[in-house]
Formats: sequence, C-alpha cells, structure tokens
Amino acid sequence: MSFRAVKILKSVDIVYAEDTRVSGKLLKHFEISKPLKTYHDFNKEFKTEGIIKELLDGLNIAIISDAGYPLISDPGYFLIREAIKENINVVSIPGANALLSALVVSGIPPMPFHFYGFLDNKEGKRKKEIERLSNLEETIIFYESPHRINKTIKNLHEVLGERDLVVARELTKRYEEIIRGTTSSLLELDDLKGEIVIILEGKRKEVIPSDLSILEEVNQLIESGLSSKDAIKQVAKNRNIPKNEVYMEYHTD
Repeated sequence: MSFRAVKILKSVDIVYAEDTRVSGKLLKHFEISKPLKTYHDFNKEFKTEGIIKELLDGLNIAIISDAGYPLISDPGYFLIREAIKENINVVSIPGANALLSALVVSGIPPMPFHFYGFLDNKEGKRKKEIERLSNLEETIIFYESPHRINKTIKNLHEVLGERDLVVARELTKRYEEIIRGTTSSLLELDDLKGEIVIILEGKRKEVIPSDLSILEEVNQLIESGLSSKDAIKQVAKNRNIPKNEVYMEYHTD
C-alpha cells in the first residue's frame, strides 16, 4: 500500500470491495474507519446504479480489490464505464500489479506483450482459447489458480509445443516465488499456493534456411542493391540472430 492509497481511503465517504471480511482486515491494519460495502461480479448490475446515485449526490467513493488490481481481472469496469457516462471524475491510485511485476522478472521479452487474464475453466474451451493465441509473436500473460495450474500448462504444451515459460506466485508478498522453465519442464508443479501469473514466450519467428554462409548471404544482398547496413539487418532477420553477430562476421572477414 502506498501512502497516497492510505490517505485516499481515509478521506472517502464509502469503500466498496469484493469481500468486506478480507478488505476489512486491510482497513483495520491502517486504522481506517469507513463504511465498507460489497461490489463484485455477482451484484455489479444492481449495485452500480446506487453507487452512481451516491456519487452524483456528492459522495467520494473508493473501490478496492481483495487481491490484485481493480479492473485487471477484477471487478470495476462496469462501474467505471457508467461513471464516465455521467461525467463523474475517476482517479486511479497506482499499487502493486502482478502481471507487470511478473513480466519484469521473467527474463522473457517484455515488449510487446498481450495480457489475456484467466483462461476458461473448461478444458475444451481453454484449449480453443490457447489455439486462438498460438500465432501471437508477443509475450502472453495469463492469471491462473493453484488447483488448475498443472492442467493449464499441460494444455499449453499440447497446443503450442515447446516454449519458454515462467510461473510467478505471491508477487510482492512474503512467499514470492519465480519458477522458470519451459512448457515441458514445468508440467508437474507441486503444492503451489496463492495468486499465480504465467508468462509465456510468444510464437518464435520462423528461421529461413540458407545454404549460404552469413558472409555470402550479406554479399549476395549487397549485390542485389542493398546497402551493407540494410543487408546485415536483413540477414539477421532471416536467421533470427542478433544483428551484431552478422555485423561482426561481415566486418572481420
């Protein structure tokens, strides 16, 4: 929790949360005494109208998540959308975010990335979702629950084959753990608990085979009209290798 978040919670009139029992512990810890009411996916339809009325009456209201970040695989979007329609000012108070924290420590390319959130509970639908994501070259981020993590990794391996994979759990908390491997090496994870983030390598770019050496391929492209700089860049792209490797091969000949 940031100092700003604590200050805001102490200043608002009402706090809405998914589970008042869980969030009540947070407010108690920071000695915040405010009315605490529920707002979650199962009551958002009829609760939103009342909250909008409270806001239009001049009250200041905060919405918090029990764990995670509001709107990011958590309730909140429905309410925010309706508030914007009424020209009500909406302010985001930054806090810990699991997907970004996991991405930073994963060792998998951080940009670009595609955040998907939770895959479907049912295996058949889950595999179809993974299939739709199979051609994305950007890093893909999922949220997952402990009891389903092994099934999900198994499905990722079945549909996508071998890819780099990182499983991060309980980020920014006491039992934070980062497990790095591949879709095959992480098929059996034991006794994972807490909130889990999966960082998955995107589709690997196809390497165009060539019978030519690096130097021969660069010279061939130069002869076709490319500058040495552009030829080096193209060969690196064709072979899916660092540009510096091609540069050194060309200039050390």
